[in-house]
Amino acid sequence: MGAGVAGNGVRGLTRPQTHLLPVKFFRLSQLRRLRGCEQVAAVCYRLRSTGIEFLLVRTNSGHWTFPKGNAEPGLTYAQAAALEAFEEAGVHGRIEEASFAQYVRRKRGGRRSSATRPVEGSAEKEMTIQAHLCEVSRLDPPQESGRNPTWFSAEKAKRRLCEDRVPDFGAELARVVDRAVSRIRRLRSTNITATNEPQ
Repeated sequence: MGAGVAGNGVRGLTRPQTHLLPVKFFRLSQLRRLRGCEQVAAVCYRLRSTGIEFLLVRTNSGHWTFPKGNAEPGLTYAQAAALEAFEEAGVHGRIEEASFAQYVRRKRGGRRSSATRPVEGSAEKEMTIQAHLCEVSRLDPPQESGRNPTWFSAEKAKRRLCEDRVPDFGAELARVVDRAVSRIRRLRSTNITATNEPQ
């Protein structure tokens, strides 16, 4: 608000003139690009007599990965991760609200050659992915085709996540599996202890 002279000659406050700006609407895809640096992943698992198994899906380029995508406007990170798990792998289950790990993915942006490789000098984009544990209770057919959701033991999941990737990024994904295994074991031991305590 600006200073001015009131109608009675006393110096006071006046309202600034407001100008209406044209309204611009954004598509959800545009909002996602604006928020493209924030992504979420669902680290989906199930417990078997042989151990912990992880559910991985295929990317469009054929790599194995966790179901992941952009943080959705209006959803918590955990809700967005659960939505990605449902869309990409048909997951129904229980997801933890708090992220148990995060990892960084560097992705080259900009122009691409005819072989879909980044052109020299294209910008590198850094994305932080918040990883949420999701215990799977059942699977439906995924909404997205070509994802091929598949269960792997922890060791096999780490090998699949490292295949055809930059060594540093593969190692980072393998560490997410290790942290998930530690977290799941802690959760199980806490639940077993709580169940065995006299009431």
